[in-house]
Amino acid sequence: MTMDNSKIKILVVDDESGLCAGLQEGLRREGYHVDAANDVPAALEFARRNLYNLVISDVKMPGADGLELLAQIRAHSRDTLFILMTAYSTVTNAVEAMRLGAYDYLPKPIDLKRLRLQVQKALEYQAVVVENHELRSRLQQREEPNPLIGESESMQAVSRLIGEVAQSDVTVLIEGESGTGKEIAARLIHTQSPRKDKPFISVNCAAFAEQLLEAELFGHMKGAFTGATAQKPGRFQLADGGTLFLDEIGDLSPKGQGDLLRVLEDGAFRMVGGSELIRVNVRIIAATNKKLPEAVAEGRFREDLFYRLNVVPVVMPPLRERADDIPLLIERFFERFAARHKRGRKRMSPEALQLCQRFPWPGNVRQLRNAVERMVITSRAAVVDVAALPDYLREFDADLVTFTVRPGTPLAEVEKLLIRQTLLHVTSNRAAAAAALGISRRALQYKLKQYGLLDMPGPAEEK
Repeated sequence: MTMDNSKIKILVVDDESGLCAGLQEGLRREGYHVDAANDVPAALEFARRNLYNLVISDVKMPGADGLELLAQIRAHSRDTLFILMTAYSTVTNAVEAMRLGAYDYLPKPIDLKRLRLQVQKALEYQAVVVENHELRSRLQQREEPNPLIGESESMQAVSRLIGEVAQSDVTVLIEGESGTGKEIAARLIHTQSPRKDKPFISVNCAAFAEQLLEAELFGHMKGAFTGATAQKPGRFQLADGGTLFLDEIGDLSPKGQGDLLRVLEDGAFRMVGGSELIRVNVRIIAATNKKLPEAVAEGRFREDLFYRLNVVPVVMPPLRERADDIPLLIERFFERFAARHKRGRKRMSPEALQLCQRFPWPGNVRQLRNAVERMVITSRAAVVDVAALPDYLREFDADLVTFTVRPGTPLAEVEKLLIRQTLLHVTSNRAAAAAALGISRRALQYKLKQYGLLDMPGPAEEK
């Protein structure tokens, strides 16, 4: 059943009525169904009447707090995700919430743009976890297309490997170009593992300066450095019992590499400014778009750390190597964005689809996703033809006249495509096209009628 964002139900809970109303309005603009409550009793009443995909709640509230709300709602709705909002003074509670199964937490004051991104990621994560039809119907959600779907041999191999490594605690290194779905793969490993009920915590190693990354990973004590106004746990502590995903590990500084290696070897660390040795039980999944063996050879990445991380490598294939999966991805993206933007259903013409399968997609699935969303918004026609494709696709095709045929395609469909391509790219003259195809003009005319191609462009004298 096709559903749009209005079928995604979100509950916002905060005792600050102004903030609560602001978040409600901001998320409603994204098309979600959003309810708001200013205390836990009101929130529980909403939860009694509705099944929510996501609850966004403050931790510190008068009376019962966000932790109690989390426990009560998840007691009868294990599929509902929680994002906690917290000031530094309550970050310890946020750590406990992550251990109880919260998806993530955001510090106050709330950045609405960041919140929207986290909501989208949470729903994408939920769509991956909720795989069977019964749960999808119960949650009343619209699934975000998974970049890992596909019938190509390479994606089937990745899916099998994910299923195999998920059952152990072995360290995994996910390699692949940007946009291939490395974080989705990491989350799938987590959700299929015995740690699935524990936190999945991610950190982008390229997003923090060297002096801040240590505090982000291991936490810091109050007063450890300028701006450290309160004690703050690191990602290792938040992930205790669960999985820590280290994205863009290839961009880790030399000092960061040494710090991480020590934790992997000893299983313990100290917070910045602290003296207590802290031990956690964390599974490590790392990801990179860099070629780490080359970085090791050039002295940019520690060889001992590389071997620690590369116990089981999972290589995400680029989209250009799984062109057979592109039609299915496009179909799912069309469904998703037509619902999100309240547009009519669309499909691609055979020529446009062939072009999409020929294009190398340097930005991989992420680039394809963005291209389809643009077409949903800008194209008025129900059938998206080559003329409606982004400029870079049409320019790529200007000097490349060919098309791809998937093994197993019916011969009639191949013949139809060949005739269309000949009339579009070789000659629109029926006699010349028939000669190029090695058939009579009369036979060509019969096939045009048979395949519904009589409206194909032709010379003026033939119209």
